[in-house]
Amino acid sequence: MFIDSHCHLDFPELANRLDEVLARMQDNQVTHALCVSVNMQDFPRVLALAEAHTHLYASVGVHPDYPDVTEPSVEELVRVAQHPKIVAIGETGLDYYRLTGDLEWQRQRFRNHIQAAIKCSKPLIIHTRSAAEDTIRLMQEEGADKAGGVMHCFTESWEVAQAALDFGFYISFSGIVTFKNAKALKEVAQKVPLERMLIETDSPYLAPVPFRGKTNEPGFVKHVAEEIARLRNCDVDTIAQQTTNNFIKLFNKIGN
Repeated sequence: MFIDSHCHLDFPELANRLDEVLARMQDNQVTHALCVSVNMQDFPRVLALAEAHTHLYASVGVHPDYPDVTEPSVEELVRVAQHPKIVAIGETGLDYYRLTGDLEWQRQRFRNHIQAAIKCSKPLIIHTRSAAEDTIRLMQEEGADKAGGVMHCFTESWEVAQAALDFGFYISFSGIVTFKNAKALKEVAQKVPLERMLIETDSPYLAPVPFRGKTNEPGFVKHVAEEIARLRNCDVDTIAQQTTNNFIKLFNKIGN
């Protein structure tokens, strides 16, 4: 069986045909999925999905690409995270690719999320793009290793992966690892210890080959596992079982 460790089922591309998406999950042996929050305004939709479906879970947090949204305090994040279907804080992190100028607000948001994760003993879901150095620096300064978590949709170098692994974090691979031009990422996927690896779709984005360019969905996560199995010269069942075990271990409220 497979678990999609990061998706956005509340986004309209998927929410408008949710029954079909959930049925395809089942058809492809995807037993659970984590619906990830990107801002507090839409968080109720994310939580409602998790409450309505036993095999869906949720996170709470604000993505770094949202500059003009409600900024949750550390205390608010901790309070909301007490809900039994909330298994993580995030996604949070730094993104210097889409936004420019003074991004200190982004760094402070990241710090607040790390502090909240430590206080409520929930793992972090970290997004980093064109900001690896500052991401690792803030993780170190704020003691992110006390919370643990996952570097989601990983696209950075092996050196960045090593730094995250040293903090006790997991590395999650998305459909990008199936792209022909993702040679450096494929090499990282060969090196990350299996016991520290997760798989995800980040749907509705980044559909893996053979669906590249189409709307992504959790049922496609098996193609990520298949590519990693090919790269590591092992059976896809090995990847499926290990990443499932890792997901259960990291997000420890997930059952069987």
